Amino acid sequence: MDEPLSNLDAKLRNQMRAEIIKLRSRIDTTFMYVTHDQTEAMTLGDRIVIMKDGFVNQIGTPQELFSKPVNLFVAGFIGMPVMNFFDGCKLLLEGGKYYAEIRGVKFELDAFQQKALKSRDQQPCEIVCGVRPQHITVGQGELSAVVEVSELLGTEFNLHARSGSDEVVMVIPTMDLETDVSMGANIHFTVQPKLIQLFDKETGNNLIWYDPASAEANAPECAKYDF
Repeated sequence: MDEPLSNLDAKLRNQMRAEIIKLRSRIDTTFMYVTHDQTEAMTLGDRIVIMKDGFVNQIGTPQELFSKPVNLFVAGFIGMPVMNFFDGCKLLLEGGKYYAEIRGVKFELDAFQQKALKSRDQQPCEIVCGVRPQHITVGQGELSAVVEVSELLGTEFNLHARSGSDEVVMVIPTMDLETDVSMGANIHFTVQPKLIQLFDKETGNNLIWYDPASAEANAPECAKYDF
């Protein structure tokens, strides 16, 4: 199937996604589905192949691609709203422990991240930190921002805020919110260190999840040649 739902309106597209899932279950066969819509890929796919310029970037289940993106492109493609990327960050190594520094605030990474970085003998470097909008907590923390757009969607707020030079999108459940998030409000926010994705500034590869051996194995034969 090649972009079968692209010309449908939102309501009909949702209905047809459900029909395709039921059809696949009923005839019990393999579907290959091509789409630029990551929502379709996440809801319809058992395994997803993400390609860019003809190269395979990552193959995995929807949850693997969401939680363990191997590079910046995959991280920015999967997830709605898209992942926030904080530029100008640093990976620090102090007292045998790794820290991610975002806008001058240090976050001590969790045990799994520490082990993964030590196994790679990762040296301190400049990084890009990725944080999902759903993984941000508003009303506490040392990071600050100014709300530029506040969208109430019933059970949640979608906030578009400015933190220094970074635009930050936050998805905040309304029932958990005790902070003024109207347009122009100054807010404080934080993230759980274990939910921070760490990307090498130069290569864009994820310092935790990128595996050069797997990347080579997943590359199609044509991708190994320079045309």
